[in-house]
Amino acid sequence: MKDWFADSVAERYDESTAAMPVEPVVDFLAELAGGGPALELAIGTGRIALPLAARGVRVHGVDLSPDMVAQLRKKAGGAEIPVAIGDYATTRVDGEFSLVYIVFNSINNQTTQDAQVASFQNAAAHLASGGCFVVEVGTPSRGPLSVFDLSETHVGVDEYEADTQRLVSHHFTLVGGRWERLSMPFRSVSPAELDLMARIAGMRLRERWSGWRREPFTSESTKHVSVWEKE
Repeated sequence: MKDWFADSVAERYDESTAAMPVEPVVDFLAELAGGGPALELAIGTGRIALPLAARGVRVHGVDLSPDMVAQLRKKAGGAEIPVAIGDYATTRVDGEFSLVYIVFNSINNQTTQDAQVASFQNAAAHLASGGCFVVEVGTPSRGPLSVFDLSETHVGVDEYEADTQRLVSHHFTLVGGRWERLSMPFRSVSPAELDLMARIAGMRLRERWSGWRREPFTSESTKHVSVWEKE
């Protein structure tokens, strides 16, 4: 995997995601952890891990980007969270967890089906029996081009190829008076395909919602929060 979150992307990550809610995510995950330890795949700057740890959950992490983890280490409590640097599809950490989670479309950073299946298998390998794997990810685009963000300082456009499931997110960001472009590749995946990956890894679907506040998942939902339980 290429590290798309190095350098200035890592430096601006918290600023660019400041509008995304954290509290309902942490509420949801803390309840599922049930007092047990949690492992975050693609832990990044600790946007979720740090407030979850503040709730008393022992959090570990895996991330491909040293620069993102460096941002985590700068924050209060960031040095206390163990993080392994590597591809979350294959990187193993010590211990057994009651919860493994990956948020904000990061499962789509794996751009092949094999790598996504491996991610589910790796998550399951870290879980205790009855433990849960949580994924937050968008549903496949309904068209070849869609604008997902439009502001005075940022324009986001998704380019989707239904035949290959290739998704490219184009970010145009105003920085220092000039526009910068970053185009990141993903593999879009349907909820049904994720369910099959979970079955391959020895997990079954426990619940699925359209958001962290447990809003019902419908055919109109643009994202889902899914929970699979290890059998």
